[in-house]
Amino acid sequence: MKLYLPKPFYTRFNLAFVLSLTLMVSACGVNPVTKKREFQFVSEAQEISIGTQNYSPTRQSQGGDYVLDPELTAYIQSVGNKLAAVSDRKLPYEFNLLNDSVPNAWAMPGGKIAFNRGLLYELNSEAELAAVMGHELVHAAARHGAQGMERGIFLQGAMIAVGIGAQNTDYANLIVGGAQAGAQLVNSKYGRDAESESDLYGMQYMKRAGYDPAAAVTLQETFVRLSADRKSSFIDGLFASHPPSEARVDANKATLAQIGAGGDWGKEIYKQKTAKLRATQSAYKAYDDAVKALSEKNIDKAKTLVNQAIAGEPREARFQELLGDIALTEKKPQDALKLYAKAIKMQPDYFKPHIQSGIALFNMGKKAEAEPYLKRANELLPTAPGHALLGQIAEDRGQTDVALQHYQVAASSNSDIGKDAIARAVRIDLPRNPAKYIKSGIQHDNYGNLFAVVQNDTAVSLRSVQVRVIKYNAAGRAIAQSQPLLISGGVAPGKRSQVAVGEHVATPQEANLYKVVVETAEIAQ
Repeated sequence: MKLYLPKPFYTRFNLAFVLSLTLMVSACGVNPVTKKREFQFVSEAQEISIGTQNYSPTRQSQGGDYVLDPELTAYIQSVGNKLAAVSDRKLPYEFNLLNDSVPNAWAMPGGKIAFNRGLLYELNSEAELAAVMGHELVHAAARHGAQGMERGIFLQGAMIAVGIGAQNTDYANLIVGGAQAGAQLVNSKYGRDAESESDLYGMQYMKRAGYDPAAAVTLQETFVRLSADRKSSFIDGLFASHPPSEARVDANKATLAQIGAGGDWGKEIYKQKTAKLRATQSAYKAYDDAVKALSEKNIDKAKTLVNQAIAGEPREARFQELLGDIALTEKKPQDALKLYAKAIKMQPDYFKPHIQSGIALFNMGKKAEAEPYLKRANELLPTAPGHALLGQIAEDRGQTDVALQHYQVAASSNSDIGKDAIARAVRIDLPRNPAKYIKSGIQHDNYGNLFAVVQNDTAVSLRSVQVRVIKYNAAGRAIAQSQPLLISGGVAPGKRSQVAVGEHVATPQEANLYKVVVETAEIAQ
């Protein structure tokens, strides 16, 4: 018995493939850093657009901007602007400071660069800051991220996520839609050639901007020592995408010999500009420990630590937000909402207290009140919970098309939320578009009798599946069709069923002239 099952009418495209098709614009250009001609798939306009679209949501997904010391942010930007002014490629560079204790920095296509608060604790001079900044600036200018996109090195795997709940202090795994691209891009590991190129030109930019490039050598030596200690916080941060090595140190020493040492280190100014941040380092350490305690369901410890954090820095919105998470864990949604409101007042443009408020209100049955919070959260950072709950609100109102759109976005999260969204989307869409979800084809037995075969590719059971068989001639023209054929019984998820066509073929080749069209189907209750 031979089975002929054509490719399904509906397939879930790999997002990396779709994105690569969108970005593949052939343009032969000159790399402004290496001065070599190269075949570019991503045009400069697209590169800038990608960075612009992903910069804000990616910052949201990594703690949001650090807003308590505008002078410090301005200082970081001033160092970046000095280096950008002497770079070989002029881009609309942006530099921001993120509210994250992990020592890290990253660059996006189009010149979008971010520094984590945690990295500033580890540096000791403006020259060291310039060394890291120059390195990231070259990654952006040399199109390393864009080249990775062309090779399809990111978006190849679904993000693993967890369910909705107050314990979800990290929403990075629940990001959906286009924002996934930025999250994957900044976490991609650069190749050895890209790191070498960024070290080389970064040191040259330092020299041109008046900094001592020797700082890049001593900083890499420090990184090599830290990398030997697997307990270093750098392991989960800068070293994950920028692995240090003795070879990089040696290469930097060779570069230093060529361009010459000498220049500004800026130790005093760096100490002065980061003084306020360093004064609150223990508060953020207590907060980080409180987040860990809550994830381990040690609520009393989490409360103690977050209150220590608030005593050390009462202006920080993240601390109030964590108190809200603790209250939500304790099933005190009213208390949680007050704390989230306080966090929103302190920093209105960070997504987390908005999404948590929306979740709390939704679970209280106050869906109309939850809606604006969920919408605002999705504007800042689209997440599976935000879209899934908005989908349910729309479906309750009978707005099935709106609900379907939300469910389809939430479904891109490989999580319990995503799986539930897929099931809800199928329940809406399958009855009107059954062929999108049900494979169909012709099967013949050893006697040449034909059967219409269907396969349920959904996670729900189906019933009343009706098909029609169309016969074509050798030229591909339809010449006959059957009456509607009802497949008796249900079709379980992932299973096949069939119905006799009432036709007979003399050879297997003749079976290729028959096609099966799924016309109707219902979801079994």
